[in-house]
Amino acid sequence: MELEEMKSKTEAKQMNHREIVSEAEWLVARKDLLTREKEFTRQRDALSAARRTLPIVRIEKEYVFEGPEGKETLADLFEGRGQLIVYHFMLGPGWEEGCKSCSYLADHFDGANWHLPHRDVTLVVVSRAPFGEIQPYQKRMGWRFKWVSSHGSDFNFDYHVSATQKEEEENKVYYNYRMGEFMSDELPGLSVFYKDENGDIFHTYSTYARGLDMLVGTYNFLDLVPKGRDENPDSTMDWVRRHDEYAA
Repeated sequence: MELEEMKSKTEAKQMNHREIVSEAEWLVARKDLLTREKEFTRQRDALSAARRTLPIVRIEKEYVFEGPEGKETLADLFEGRGQLIVYHFMLGPGWEEGCKSCSYLADHFDGANWHLPHRDVTLVVVSRAPFGEIQPYQKRMGWRFKWVSSHGSDFNFDYHVSATQKEEEENKVYYNYRMGEFMSDELPGLSVFYKDENGDIFHTYSTYARGLDMLVGTYNFLDLVPKGRDENPDSTMDWVRRHDEYAA
């Protein structure tokens, strides 16, 4: 039996094991779930409020990036706004194409960018690949967001999304706030910065790994449907393709 056929029959069996009830009985169960959903929303709001009260760290180091307008500092990336979100995209020097999982996340950025500037927020994508290696992939994907290169600076290393040669050799990498084994020379993450009225810049937040789920609107849609994300628990994103690689 073909793998896809077996999977389809398993899914059908799972659906058949869901209880079939009257509309009135369904409404009772739905209202019970609604109570839990509202509690989760309150918890999420409280967590977001706690995130906004984290202490902040003044940025003393000068970082220089290369982008569409040439050389730019971290201050330049704010584009006159007070808040900056940096997505650390996995595209290292010499890579033929960007990470497919980062590409999945990045497909959501242009839509958000219609709105973020109106809340004093600039979103920029940063990779360690030279800018000339970023441009062809961005053009292929059809993305409009600003994407700059940190090649030659410490930025990726300081925010723990690129492994040093020493880390690779020792098989010890600091990622997601703990030491672990070397996985890749580039890893995904997101960092947030704030610029005050004096022009001083502060690091306010960074998140990695599953902390990036909140960026993926597609997951929110999938979480609503009967099969959910329907992912392989041992490799949750193995179904993801770059959007020009899915079968027709």
